[in-house]
Amino acid sequence: MTSASTVDPEPSRPLLEVEDLVQSFRVPGGTVHAVSGVSFQVRRGETLGLVGESGCGKSSVAKALVRLPAPKAGRIRFDGVELTSMSFARLRRVLPRMQIIFQDPISALNPRRRIRDVIAEGLTIHGMDADGIADRVDETMRQVGLDPDLVADRRPGEFSGGQCQRIAVARAMALHPDLLICDEPVSALDVSVQAQVLNLLERMRAERGLAMLFISHDLAVVRNISDRIAVMYLGKIVEIGDADEVYREPAHPYTRALIESVPVPDPAVALGGRTLRGELPSPLDPPRGCRFRTRCPLARTTCAEIEPPLTRISPNRSVSCHFPLVN
Repeated sequence: MTSASTVDPEPSRPLLEVEDLVQSFRVPGGTVHAVSGVSFQVRRGETLGLVGESGCGKSSVAKALVRLPAPKAGRIRFDGVELTSMSFARLRRVLPRMQIIFQDPISALNPRRRIRDVIAEGLTIHGMDADGIADRVDETMRQVGLDPDLVADRRPGEFSGGQCQRIAVARAMALHPDLLICDEPVSALDVSVQAQVLNLLERMRAERGLAMLFISHDLAVVRNISDRIAVMYLGKIVEIGDADEVYREPAHPYTRALIESVPVPDPAVALGGRTLRGELPSPLDPPRGCRFRTRCPLARTTCAEIEPPLTRISPNRSVSCHFPLVN
């Protein structure tokens, strides 16, 4: 099998570095500005949670990282190697180290192929010998809780949503990636099944030293699995920092509203928190200045005139707000 590595890893260097990522799509009536200058890093062995409302651009970020499709502008470096200007031939050697799990586990699997072939596809493409593929597939299936003797020759339509997501995890993990991009991997599953898949991802991260970019609109899920959190609104990151610090004292009004909207599973606790006013503006025509100002209870004239930069407010946190909620 052809080696996916192109450079020797440096422990002090972030595994993934994204700078000013831009993604847009032409649609009838104009251009959707899905991602507008997003920057972040993912360190080796950590999980960065990317959260925000539906339509904020989270999935567009995930797909741009693996060129589905390629971003319109910006830079993506993986293990120190620039990907955005890389030839397709070289990119094929790097992408096995970056694997993605999609939101809908059923539609993400080819219904006509046996499970064994679904999981083996990436290994076949990258030149592993047949005996090695068979052993790797069986090993990976057992790691995700599937018995290859019972299910390897069945097809995706014979499985539940949770089982299909385990198959999708196995397909990604069979290539032994360094970075796993999880695009809403549990949103289509029942709550009990969500916990099983999250525990599976966390166990595999611990066993293999994986880094993960975990995308979700569910802050409760993200809090349980993430080391750091990036909050996204209408194509931009508005806050990023240590997960505990962000939850304990959110600095951006949007982050605070999201956290306070998470229900508490206790009938004795009264409903409360700030309700976001208005609707999410159209990505066809984002507001000038601060994009959150049309829904922000703290908005002032400055917010409509000047776009706030993402500014470091503590050693482990940055926020894009003219009037951050900090002591």
